[in-house]
Amino acid sequence: MNAKISMNPNLLVKFLAKEPSEFTREDIIYYCRENEIKFINFHYCGWDGKLKTLNFVIHNEAHLRTIMEAGERVDGSSLFPFIKAGKSDLYVIPKYHTAFVNPLTAYPSIDLLCTFMDREGNPFESSPEFILHKAHHALLKETGLEMETMGELEYYVIAKDDGLYTVPAQKGYHESSPFNKFTDFRMEAMQTIAQCGGLIKYGHSEVGNFNEDGYVYEQNEIEFLPTNIEDAADQLVIAKWVLRQLAYKYGVEVTFAPKITVGEAGSGMHVHCRFTRNGKSMMTHDGKLTEECLKAIAGYIDAGTSLPAFGNPHPLSFMRLVPHQEAPTSLCWSFSNRSALIRVPLGWLQKMDMAKRVNPLEQSITNDYSNKQTFEWRASDGFANTYLLMSALCCAALHGFKMENALEVANRTYIDLGVDINDPKNEAVKNALEQLPDSCMAAALELEKDRAIYKDCGIFTDDIIDYTIRYLKNFNDVELRESLTNSPAKLKKLVQENIDNG
Repeated sequence: MNAKISMNPNLLVKFLAKEPSEFTREDIIYYCRENEIKFINFHYCGWDGKLKTLNFVIHNEAHLRTIMEAGERVDGSSLFPFIKAGKSDLYVIPKYHTAFVNPLTAYPSIDLLCTFMDREGNPFESSPEFILHKAHHALLKETGLEMETMGELEYYVIAKDDGLYTVPAQKGYHESSPFNKFTDFRMEAMQTIAQCGGLIKYGHSEVGNFNEDGYVYEQNEIEFLPTNIEDAADQLVIAKWVLRQLAYKYGVEVTFAPKITVGEAGSGMHVHCRFTRNGKSMMTHDGKLTEECLKAIAGYIDAGTSLPAFGNPHPLSFMRLVPHQEAPTSLCWSFSNRSALIRVPLGWLQKMDMAKRVNPLEQSITNDYSNKQTFEWRASDGFANTYLLMSALCCAALHGFKMENALEVANRTYIDLGVDINDPKNEAVKNALEQLPDSCMAAALELEKDRAIYKDCGIFTDDIIDYTIRYLKNFNDVELRESLTNSPAKLKKLVQENIDNG
């Protein structure tokens, strides 16, 4: 058996001996018949970005086939606030390549993600999942490039403080158990997400760690591997769903809130990006970033003030994006510099053979790992609708590939590796750069100005952009950040009201 299949944690992959991209309807029916599956569960995201569920008990094989072929109808007006009740019916049709054996239920079940279709049998244009599909298709058609992404999902676990093995505030980075209290919780979540098809890179504890009112707040992170941008979005949605289910089982709270309290680390949802052509990375050549990579970065910079409309859609988002913290506020990029909005991390650009230097008994490596190179968008957070965020990033990349002055923009907004943009001595550098918006209201105004970037190739419609602008403006938060900073009680109330968002 292929090693990729024999060690794969997805039970469907192992049983069928094929990759998810090759799954057919007959494969899934066969698995259900041979393994006495009792339930089929459909999942899909509404406008709030949370995974919804529709359960089917299987009566017989003909019934199972009907579920898999015809899908089901749902009330779209309860999922999307802009749909009128008179035209609310939508179909949900399963995507066979997303199927997995549900590891979280006592009832043998196969779960699948779905696409929304309208009454004419066409994709529902305003579904975030289909907007992302349109964006990726447009990028491929216009440039011949496919976009791969990987998310970094940061979250806090909130539990009663047992008083044992405490960690100093802001010193939780990569702590081990027992100082990291929820290592086993994180590892169980990682294993479960992998069983659901998630391609996980690693997990670890993060910087944030503090105690308050008898509770411990512990920040952790799960990071994924680069994959097709549409699959990457699916995986992040499933990961949040898994983390919350396990938190409920453990009797703890998990939150993706971008900021919990002033003075402690906030949680982001950074997105690494990679562009490929015919399966080959187009990020580097001869140890240097390619023009394609630089143009994409320039697109992100040029669209940088409006991207928060999709990546930071809540006032709490802008409590995290404040000056003089590690979270970025200036539109610039750099190598490995975490004060930059876009970071190009270490990328194995040279064959340094480090494994042999550490392990002298080993032979020299022959593999080229330069295809691992990505760049990282660092502003977004877990309150974002994952599909809309990925769609917007794809639009920004396409914009960069079309910009006539893209390379000039990339050159002008580069900062040196050793320059901390938040250090007062670099104030002149910072003042020369455009800044991220400081509120939902400001992000809405920037989206209005950049509307054409997102409408290009028919990706976002005017209706969706207009709705997003109205939604953001309704927070009326121009002066809220200052007010919350000066009132911990007011901030705590807002956090509690929104702790389960995202």
